[in-house]
Amino acid sequence: MKEGIHPADYRYVVFKDMSNEEAFLTKSCAQSKETITWEDGNEYPLIKLEISSSSHPFYTGKMKLVDTAGRVDKFRNRYKTHRASQKKEGEE
Repeated sequence: MKEGIHPADYRYVVFKDMSNEEAFLTKSCAQSKETITWEDGNEYPLIKLEISSSSHPFYTGKMKLVDTAGRVDKFRNRYKTHRASQKKEGEE
């Protein structure tokens, strides 16, 4: 491996999937202001995720849509009005 290219603050971090509350401990250099007490009793930095391999449909095999920010509903509402205007133009 090349010298001097790896981050110096590589440490254990807890990543928590907010859609299903599953958490896992791994090494990372991601910065976080929040901490969490892990199962071993130690306190680690916490990184919150909207989706991870434990909730993503590709990895779970379930077609469950997780939308924490309401983006899908906004898209569907916008597309619904667009689709309705196309039908009116096509009927005339």
